[in-house]
Amino acid sequence: MTDSDYLSRAEAVLEAVERAIDETDADVELERSGNVLTLEFENGSKIIVNLQPPMQEIWIAAKAGGFHYRYTDGAWRDTRGGTEFFAALSDYATAQAGEPVRFAP
Repeated sequence: MTDSDYLSRAEAVLEAVERAIDETDADVELERSGNVLTLEFENGSKIIVNLQPPMQEIWIAAKAGGFHYRYTDGAWRDTRGGTEFFAALSDYATAQAGEPVRFAP
């Protein structure tokens, strides 16, 4: 994948996360600084989603741990377990929010 392709695909992910937060009823605050999204939950916990252009990855830091996602076979997949990005982020956010939070491409 070219750097331009990566940035286009990765930016679409950040935009999808932003849209989902705007549409959710869950109490989640979102802050964006460049290629970094910070989701802060009512209990004070956070999830950080950030782009890693040199590695062509998207990283998530959550209470559950740190995870790296690479675009493979049409989806962003965890480099260790193969979990799809939006499904994983939904699980992490739901756990930290204590109520359902769903993300989709």
